[in-house]
Formats: sequence, structure tokens, C-alpha cells
Amino acid sequence: MVTKSKSRNTRWIWLATAIALLLIFYGVHMLTRTKVPIRVAEAERGELRSTTSTNGKVEPQVNFEAHAPFPGVVKALYVHEGEKVKAGQLLLELDDSDARAHVAAALATLRAAQSGYSDTLAGGTQEERLSLNSDLAKAQMDRDQAARSLATLEKLQLTGAASANEVSSAKDRLAAADQSLASTQQRKTNRYSSGDVGRSKSTLEEAQAGYAAALDSLNQAHVHAPFDGTVYALPVSRTEYVQQGDRLLQMADLEKMQVRGYFDEPEIGKLKVGQPITIAWDARPSEIWHGSVSRVPSTIITYGTRNVGEVLVTLTDADGNLLPATNVRITVTTANESDALYIPREALHTEAGQDYVFRVDKGILHRVIVIPGNINLTQVEIRSGLKQGDVVALSSTNGQPLGNRTPVTPVQ
Repeated sequence: MVTKSKSRNTRWIWLATAIALLLIFYGVHMLTRTKVPIRVAEAERGELRSTTSTNGKVEPQVNFEAHAPFPGVVKALYVHEGEKVKAGQLLLELDDSDARAHVAAALATLRAAQSGYSDTLAGGTQEERLSLNSDLAKAQMDRDQAARSLATLEKLQLTGAASANEVSSAKDRLAAADQSLASTQQRKTNRYSSGDVGRSKSTLEEAQAGYAAALDSLNQAHVHAPFDGTVYALPVSRTEYVQQGDRLLQMADLEKMQVRGYFDEPEIGKLKVGQPITIAWDARPSEIWHGSVSRVPSTIITYGTRNVGEVLVTLTDADGNLLPATNVRITVTTANESDALYIPREALHTEAGQDYVFRVDKGILHRVIVIPGNINLTQVEIRSGLKQGDVVALSSTNGQPLGNRTPVTPVQ
């Protein structure tokens, strides 16, 4: 009997132990199953650099383009594309025979206009002035003769040797002579009106402008370098016929370059004059150029399918390798905090205009309102709501959504 009772007790002990172990295992399993596995990160302090990038086009700060002043033949080329030249150096010549003929004709027209204007101011040509002087001398002689005749007749009238009619006729002749003399004097001193002088002056000014234009065309047929630089485009060849206005060459100082960047409208508010930039060019992937924003957008334009603002960037280390009209990548540093409190960008959530994170505290998520600052591609500055060392949830590893008071378990 004792043996049977002892065996029965042993079985009950084993059964109770098994049940307890099952309950413990089930409880642990249930507790573990309800906790959401998540990835986490700590709020850290350090440097936070924010950038924004876009495309742009390189252009010289000072560019020179020579265009054909008239239709003609390229007579001579003295440079080749890519050649460095000095200020004043002769680069190209057009056949200028027609231009010289135009200058000669314009000079003849100018001299005629100058002579006409001088004659107008002087009261006429030399021949006209001599004729007027002769007319004036004759009018003066006639007037003097009429005056002497009247004086003689008036004396004769006192003795009865001349009649009153003869004296009256002499007076009429003197009056006519006076009028003729005055008219001739008027013609000499005021031959031309102010309108005549104005028209003559306009003709002179037009002739001067025509001569200057002809000289300018002649001078443009001989293209000289206006400054030290590099000929980077030479689209014509010797003996080629060009039309008026055709581009002959382009040159610039390739060590003084700028970039015109096209930033999308949402990015414009981040841009300020003086912000540092870097320039990358696919043709030289190992090189980086530097500079700063020199002009921010003043309006929005349509660029292809984008609404953009034009930003002008001045380069500080242009070395002649960055060529005009090349397409480059511009990266602007919009913020650079040396001691920012930041978290991974994916930890930040926004709902109804409110920013928040899920802080992990003793295995439970707590929704915390935060004030973000600068943001880059991977990090966001937190200006309020967290402190250094706080742990925040990034995402669950099983796809379950996160929520306030959710039990979680961090995983690697």
C-alpha cells in the first residue's frame, strides 16, 4: 500500500510540474508575442549639415562674342579654338573692301554736310556772300545818290529853279533806296531762319552718325581680343562666306566663371547670398569646384516642365577646366550646425500640421510633440521635445503600425 501511494504522489508531482512549465512558457510566449519589434535610435549631438542640389549651366563672368558686321568672306584666322590670347591681339579678319568703300562714301557725305552747316551759319556760300556784298554796295550807292539829288532839288526849290513835284519825286526815290538798302542788309545778316539752321544741323548729325557707323563696321572686320582670355568657340573657317550677324568667335577668361542654377520653387526660401556651394561635372568626376551664392531669385520662371528660380553662383577656384555652356550639378549648403541635437529623419512623423516622435521608455512608446529644425536627407534637428540620449522608434520590423502606449521590444 505504501508503495502504491508513493507512486501516485510522484505522478501528481510530475503532472503539476508539467502544467506549471506549460503555463510559464505560454505566459512568456504571449507576453513576447504582444510586444512589437522595432528599430530604434538615440538622439545625438553633433554636426548637422543641410544641403539642396539642382542642375545648372556654366557661363563666363565676362564674355566676348564677335559677329559679322556685314556679309562677306572670312579673310584670315590667326587663332584656333582653345588658344589663350592677350588683350589687343588680332584674332580674325573679314574682307573689308566693301566696308572701305562705304567709309569713303560716308566721309564725302559728312564733308558736304559740314560745309552746308558752316555756310548756313555764315549766311551762305562764299559766292553768295560776295554777291550779297556787291548788292549791298550798289544799294548803298543808289541811296547816297538819291539823297544828294534830293538835297540839290531842295536848294533849287528855294530859288524857284525846282518845282514841288520834282522835290516830292526825289523824296520818293530816296525812300525806295532806303527800303532797298535795308532789305539787302537784312538778307546779309539774317538770310537763314532758325528752322533752316536746325535742318542743316540735323543733316550734319545724320552724316556724322553714318560715318561713325561705317567706321565701326570697318573696325569690326578686324577682330581684336578685348582682354586676356581663351578662344573657346570658333565656328567659322578661312574663306567661308558669312551673313551679317553670324557669330565669328567667342572668348572669355576661363578663370573667372559663374554658374546659373535652376532651383525648384519649394527650395528657394532656403537660399541666401553667401551660402557655400560645390560644383560637380560628369566630364571630370574626380574634380569639385567651389563658390558661393551671389544672387538669389527675384522671380519664378518656367524651365522645361519645372517652375524654378534662377540663382547666380560665383566660383572661387575656376581653373580653366570648367568650360562655358557645360551642364553641372550644384549643391548648396543651406545650414551647418556644429552642435545640433538630431535624430534619423524617419523617426519624425507629421499629422494635422503637428510634428511628433515615439520615444521609447521602459518598453512602451510615448508620443512626444517636437519642434524640428534643419533637415537633410537622413537627419533632422530637434529643437524642442527631446534631450540627448532619448531613444526614439524608427519603424517596426514586422510591418505593424506604431502608436501611443504600444508595448515594444527593440531589435538590432
